[in-house]
Amino acid sequence: MTTTRPLQPLTPDEEALIRALPRLMYALPRAIDADMTREQQLPLIEWTALMRLSETPQKQMRMGELAVACELSLSGMTRVVTRLEGQGMIERVRCDNDARGWSAVLTEAGLARLERAWPSNLASVRRHFLDHLEGVDLARLARALQRVPVSD
Repeated sequence: MTTTRPLQPLTPDEEALIRALPRLMYALPRAIDADMTREQQLPLIEWTALMRLSETPQKQMRMGELAVACELSLSGMTRVVTRLEGQGMIERVRCDNDARGWSAVLTEAGLARLERAWPSNLASVRRHFLDHLEGVDLARLARALQRVPVSD
């Protein structure tokens, strides 16, 4: 890899950030998942799938799009949707414009389940993350993190 600027050693603050990020990326979802599973019997990935579907105008997404939105493989998303479908929270329907494709559709039961679980998710996110960022400019932090290019 070539760069136009000479490499500079990390400052202590940069080093601390680089070391904190992997811990956060690994531990935070696990902590929220544990809370959601214990309190709601709804794993974080299932919550995330229901939430992503709830945010779309027709409460549905193609399976591949839902997998990307949930940061899962298509086969992983299929397993999640199968579990939620078995509980009546999601239905699978053929895509209108592609008879080979499938969409996941949020049912009324799925939306009701999402609404019941929301307080637990919010409390967990606050307890494990947001409550520890007092004094941090969250809007600026969010903009900075969104600028980081992510390769797929």
